[in-house]
Amino acid sequence: MTVREQRPDDADAVFGVVARAFADEPEVAPLDADLARLPDTSAFVAELEGTVVGHVRLTWCWIDAEERLVDALVLSPLSVAPEHQRRGIGAALVAHAVQRAEELGAPAVFLEGDPAYYGRIGFRPAAELGVTPASPRVPSAAFQAVGFAAHEPWMRGGIVYPDVFWRHDAVGLRGATLAEVRAALGS
Repeated sequence: MTVREQRPDDADAVFGVVARAFADEPEVAPLDADLARLPDTSAFVAELEGTVVGHVRLTWCWIDAEERLVDALVLSPLSVAPEHQRRGIGAALVAHAVQRAEELGAPAVFLEGDPAYYGRIGFRPAAELGVTPASPRVPSAAFQAVGFAAHEPWMRGGIVYPDVFWRHDAVGLRGATLAEVRAALGS
């Protein structure tokens, strides 16, 4: 398997991987397609025998610190084709994205996801960096981060996502899914 930067000719394959990985959340594939149109996003694919089997994207966001807005990155979405899941592809994509985020000089990279999965690959509660989720519909345990050397203690506040996340209603959870996750996390 190879992890590399996404190229323009990967767009259809990426859309397919994201759509299949998020079959229960059909809003995610169009979200990623819209994120790809933003300036300065970074995306990576996992390729196996010439076929794209995984994808991850980094998008600039902000920490609304008291002193000023601070540029940071959000990792979303992470997608692996269902038939290739549980083989370390997602972890390899995340590791590559985290390394790139640090190279870009971001103070931290944030995500919303399963703390059991992301905790194993280096993420911790974003609250430890003093950063709060963009919505109360994001369970605090699911809002996670990796901080880098560029992070300073004053960089505390709420995370602000680009408006494309809001247009796709892709911030936090709703309804029965939110209730199930809150119950599972004990919150």
